[in-house]
Amino acid sequence: MIRRQEPLLRTAAWVEGWVFTIASLVCIAIAGDTPGFSLVFALPLYLVVLVGYFIMGRSSATLWIVVTTVAGLSASALLGGVVASSPSVISAVLLLSGGGIGALAIVLQGSLYGRFYLALMFVVNLAVTLPFIASENISQALTIFVVGWSVNVMVGIWITDSVKRARSRIARLGTAHQAERRASELEAQRRQSARLLHDTVLATLTLLAHSGRGVDPDALRVQAAEDAVLLRQLRLGETPTPRSSGTYNLRTDESPPVAQSIKALQQRFKRRGLMVHWHGDGDVTLPPLVRSAFLLSLGECLENVRRHAQVDQADVTITQDAGGVRAMVTDSGIGFETDGVASGKLGIAESVVARIRDVGGNARIFSAPGAGTTVVLEVPR
Repeated sequence: MIRRQEPLLRTAAWVEGWVFTIASLVCIAIAGDTPGFSLVFALPLYLVVLVGYFIMGRSSATLWIVVTTVAGLSASALLGGVVASSPSVISAVLLLSGGGIGALAIVLQGSLYGRFYLALMFVVNLAVTLPFIASENISQALTIFVVGWSVNVMVGIWITDSVKRARSRIARLGTAHQAERRASELEAQRRQSARLLHDTVLATLTLLAHSGRGVDPDALRVQAAEDAVLLRQLRLGETPTPRSSGTYNLRTDESPPVAQSIKALQQRFKRRGLMVHWHGDGDVTLPPLVRSAFLLSLGECLENVRRHAQVDQADVTITQDAGGVRAMVTDSGIGFETDGVASGKLGIAESVVARIRDVGGNARIFSAPGAGTTVVLEVPR
């Protein structure tokens, strides 16, 4: 069987078949002396050829290739009887046989059965057409047939090869895109793991380095136990449920109110020696991923106050509107030069700024030596 043709091949055959078949009809109209009985039978056959090419442009059904071939050869045979008396009809027959039928070579060259059918069709076409052409025009007719059909075969081969190369390039681009996406996912996971380690394990180690000063021993033991679970999950290649150190839990499947999580923050930092004063809206709703990033960043801001500001109090003001939620963390501590903070500091660069930006938000830091620090976190709903 003739294998399924490429849509581009079918379209090219349809366009060329129509161009040559219509040109053949124009030649008949110009002649003006074609016998009526020939037109009565030839015109419906021309219509079948046009319809056959139209359907071939939209379907790969083999039946219409055969129908178009038979209709075209039959029209050539009917017009052959008046070739001698009308030069315009000679042109019409040559256009129909050389291009109108020859356009089928575009779709037939791609398979073994198609090439066999094409060779048979070429021989039959010559046998039907050449007997009606005067001997002095035989060489011209043969040249038109051979060149026309050969060009159609080459066009088909060129289109087939172009389609294969285009598909190969698309496949390579798809592979490269998948590799880039996997790399981006791995990088995102790496950054998330680094943030979690900074917010949990490194915070716990810092407390231990200072002998847990200002922290209840029981709270420190609970915090260390939860950090150990996190480390085991990371070692096994798992993606841990976002957590922060101690009892502050951000499990997105439970989705407790933001107010409840902030109260947990207050209690956690109170045990560590930092009093957090909360002001503003209490009923705050956020999508799970945004909520996790917001609360983790807020917790890291308070941890920075506890560790670096040299004060025992901080204020958190929560406001919201239709566009999103805003948190302002303020302390009256020693402050710092914001331009002097190294970009590699995970506490600010990753655990606060990058984490908020990853969910479409924004983080701004205002500070100066001796003037305290204010961090503004903005996230969308």
